[in-house]
Amino acid sequence: MFVAEISSLCIRNASASFEPLRLTYAPLNDRIETIPLLRQEIEMKIDLNRRILLKGTFATSAIGIAIGAGLLTPVQVLAAWPKEAFTAKDIPGALSVLMGADSAEVSGDINIKAPDIAENGAVVPVTVSTSLAGVESIAIMAANNPVPLIANFNLKEGAEGFVSTRIKMGKSGDVLAVVKAGGKLYKAGKEVKVTIGGCGG
Repeated sequence: MFVAEISSLCIRNASASFEPLRLTYAPLNDRIETIPLLRQEIEMKIDLNRRILLKGTFATSAIGIAIGAGLLTPVQVLAAWPKEAFTAKDIPGALSVLMGADSAEVSGDINIKAPDIAENGAVVPVTVSTSLAGVESIAIMAANNPVPLIANFNLKEGAEGFVSTRIKMGKSGDVLAVVKAGGKLYKAGKEVKVTIGGCGG
C-alpha cells in the first residue's frame, strides 16, 4: 500500500484548519493479479454451462436421429396404450387383445435369462433373446401375477430380437416370453422362485 497527497484538494476539520486530502491506493500489481483469478472462475462457469447445454442437446439429437433413421416414429410414440391387454386377468385374454390370438407355439429359438431364485420380486431382471426371423414384438408375462402381462416391445423391421428389463412378480411362477414373428406367435418360459413378493405380497 502507498499514500499519495493531493495538495490542491483540502478538507476542513473540526479545528477550522486545513490539511491535505490523503488518498490511499492499493498497489497496481495487486489489483492486476486478481484479474486472472476472476477470468479463470468465469471460464469455469461458462464451461459448466456449456457441458449442461451439450448434454441436453445430445439427448434431443439422439431422439431426432432415431426418428430420422426410422427407429422411432410418431405413431409408435403416440399409439394408444392397449389397456385391455394390460388389465386382463389371464394370459389368453391378454394375448387376444395384444396380438390377435390366444395361444402361441412353444419354440426352442427363444431364450429367457432370469434368476432361478429372486430375493426381491419387485425387481427381477429378465432378458429375452430370439433367433427367429422377422420379429415384430416381444411380450413378457408372469403367469402367477394377478395381471400377467407386464411388458410388450414393438420392434421395427430388421431390429434384433432382444429386450432386457426388470419386472415385478407377486409370487413364484413361470416367466413367459411371447414373440410375434412372421405373423405367428411363439413362446418360451422359465420358472423363477420369489422369496419376497413384489406386487403387494
